Amino acid sequence: MRFAFIVGVVLLLLFGVPWWTLVAGGNHWPTPVFLTGTIVVVLAVAAFPALMFSGHGRHHRDGPAKIADTMLGVVWVLFVWSIIGQVLAAVLALAGVDSPARYRIATAVVTLIALVLLLWGYAEAMRVPRIRRIDVTMPRLGPGLDGLRLVLITDTHYGPLDRARWSRGVTVAVNALDPDVVAHTGDIADGEVSQRREQAAPLGDIRASMARVYVTGNHEYFSGAQRWVEHMASLGWEALHNRHLVVTRGDDSLIIAGVDDRTAAGSGVPGHHADHEAALAGSNPELPILLLAHQPAQIGGAVAHGVDLQISGHTHGGQMWPFHYLVRLDQPVLQGLSRHSDRTQLYTSRGTGFWGPPFRIFAPSEITLLTLHAG
Repeated sequence: MRFAFIVGVVLLLLFGVPWWTLVAGGNHWPTPVFLTGTIVVVLAVAAFPALMFSGHGRHHRDGPAKIADTMLGVVWVLFVWSIIGQVLAAVLALAGVDSPARYRIATAVVTLIALVLLLWGYAEAMRVPRIRRIDVTMPRLGPGLDGLRLVLITDTHYGPLDRARWSRGVTVAVNALDPDVVAHTGDIADGEVSQRREQAAPLGDIRASMARVYVTGNHEYFSGAQRWVEHMASLGWEALHNRHLVVTRGDDSLIIAGVDDRTAAGSGVPGHHADHEAALAGSNPELPILLLAHQPAQIGGAVAHGVDLQISGHTHGGQMWPFHYLVRLDQPVLQGLSRHSDRTQLYTSRGTGFWGPPFRIFAPSEITLLTLHAG
């Protein structure tokens, strides 16, 4: 009952604020316009939960998911800018603009901005990400590995929208970087392997001279985590399920370890939980450590176990402004390179794909080229 109450309040706010700004409020639209707008909002509020649960529930029905995800993105943008529209109406009132003119001006501005942002955000979400190039100095890295090229992709979220072509584009972009190591830090897909096999297939064509490594994200635990671990292994990737491998060039070596997502322990999937000790068991303590962990919030374990660099995703950089303020309530970092102890650094990607709403607004996706340098 408490969950239902919270969901109800959130829905009323998300849909109610745009309704008040665009339809009701001080606009004084003709009765047919007011009634039509109100009916549309009421139907949307009633349909949205059913579409969301049908689309993202156990069966991952793609049709309802596409509609629900798009509705969520549209209503989020309208909600945010409707609040700003109310502020604009207040400013116009102070400037002496009479009602209903000031409310209709605010409505027009909100509608235009929302339309532009949604069209732009959709284009941003659907394009192959730009390359983000980052230099990282690891003092314990040996000179033989100086200049190692690590490409990070994460949060591909293959889902209801068929993005097989996009996936092939990502593979082409990654291979063009001539990487030594390619890492995928989880949230491969929303759906079972059988549903997303075609979209994920281009991952098998990604090339790396030393290693291709992967760890689970939280969304794997809605979509058959162990099956994704096994499928990635079948595509030639090393699934770092609380384990590590060692890459060597010349006389110098680097430990590449991975841990399950922090939600794994509560997922009920046997044998899945984040275990740094198991991931590093038997490793040489003198060697530098690169750790794959889906969420930046897992950085505490990395610091405690002497990791030199953790790479993560999960945040999407907020994906749709200003959602990043809510992300920061749960995560220590939104995006970029950060330091968390004298030894441990963290790089957080904004993500390669998107979840849910097919929009990215002021949070561009990325394929990250991390060039590692010896101290």
